Amino acid sequence: MGALRHQNDPDLIRELLMDPGVWAVVGLSTNARRPAWSVSQWLTVELGKPIVAVHPRAEEVHGYPGYASLADIPDQDLKVVDCFVNSTRVGAVVDDAIAHKDRLQLDAVWMQVGVVDQAAAARAREAGLAVVMDTCPKMEWPKLRSDGMQR
Repeated sequence: MGALRHQNDPDLIRELLMDPGVWAVVGLSTNARRPAWSVSQWLTVELGKPIVAVHPRAEEVHGYPGYASLADIPDQDLKVVDCFVNSTRVGAVVDDAIAHKDRLQLDAVWMQVGVVDQAAAARAREAGLAVVMDTCPKMEWPKLRSDGMQR
């Protein structure tokens, strides 16, 4: 029998989107043409979520601080590590999230649309992190609203 495919839990998605916690957005730079920029702006403006930008250039984005890696983020409570990196690189990001899970009080890893790594997802779940994969919070939000869940 093959490995089980990941299925996103709608209740988990609802919980993560409704929680006011901080999201670390990995792959976020000041490049406004990138999906990470527009989705993170939506997270801050529409959902009121504070963010932390994670990108090798450690740029401030949308008025929030930037760090070169998850390891560089000072101790704080983060809710989600939102991964805007390709599938071949997301495993390393997930491993960093696992390594810093307790220090950053992480609850979940969210892999964006097209980002799929079953092994990384399994490692994250094994480490106690919730996983959402191959979808975008901006795409999931209207589904919650149509279910009567309003902010």
